[in-house]
Amino acid sequence: MAWNRSLLVILALIVMASVVSGDEPPIKPKVKTVKGKRLCDRGWECTWSTYCCNLTITDYFETYQFENLFAKRNSPVAHAVGFWDFHSFILAAAQFEPLGFGTTGDKKMQMREIAAFLGHVGSRTSCGDGVVTGGPLAWGLCFNREMSPSQDYCNDYFKLTYPCAPGAQYYGRGAIPIFWNYNYGKIGDALKLDLLNHPEYVEQNATIAFQTAMWMWMNPVKKSQPSPHDVFVGNWKPTKNDTLSKRVPGFGATMNILYGDSICGQGDIDSMNNIISHYQYYLDLMGLSRDESGVHDSLTCAEQAAFNPTYVAPATSS
Repeated sequence: MAWNRSLLVILALIVMASVVSGDEPPIKPKVKTVKGKRLCDRGWECTWSTYCCNLTITDYFETYQFENLFAKRNSPVAHAVGFWDFHSFILAAAQFEPLGFGTTGDKKMQMREIAAFLGHVGSRTSCGDGVVTGGPLAWGLCFNREMSPSQDYCNDYFKLTYPCAPGAQYYGRGAIPIFWNYNYGKIGDALKLDLLNHPEYVEQNATIAFQTAMWMWMNPVKKSQPSPHDVFVGNWKPTKNDTLSKRVPGFGATMNILYGDSICGQGDIDSMNNIISHYQYYLDLMGLSRDESGVHDSLTCAEQAAFNPTYVAPATSS
């Protein structure tokens, strides 16, 4: 009897250790059919969706990989020490996995999408330019906010729909920084968070900081356009105008949607190549070859015309 009790204790400790380390066995999904469509439920992370019938992010992306990708984020010189963590990333992702975020396609496509999304995150939040230790690509998630805002980013054009709150500043915050009152208002409405009156929530809560970035990844800038998710996983079919504008599915088009002509259509500039380098670096660390990043034309946006060109007021004659 004593031997049996000892064995039970040992087994219990093994189970507890696996839970703490994040090595739980994959959850067998619950399955039902609704109107001929197969839906699955994998628990809190992915509930009742066709995409939940695929692997979920924790099946192929674990805590140690997140730590490897963002190895320097808690270094003393970083500006958001203790803020970003894997748990917050997964909590945020749980809202978007049933919509296809990281759950679209086969395992390789799922891993590629997470690497692509985090490639944007890492490059947008890096302080690698000013440091050498560990290499510049190891410094993603160094920031969670714009450190020296040049303005409060309040646009009165939207005063009827997204009026600026007294004293609020809408400078860049989040895993893919958001700016301006109208973006805080629009994304806040979608996430059911009052970000218009409380933009500071994004720099105070890592889950919200990831959620705002994932919302931008999963939604188009305009209804007639694709989202970064759509152009990356193959849901988007270019029109004739897109083809003439050299816009093709792939990672390059995600940069086009998120940054427009500040990055794209300018040849192989450093700011564009930096984002690509982060993506390829993360592919390596996740166990995929950087060859998986795609051929040159789909990987870059060097020759692509912007989906949404920056407005330039016409010159006036004197």
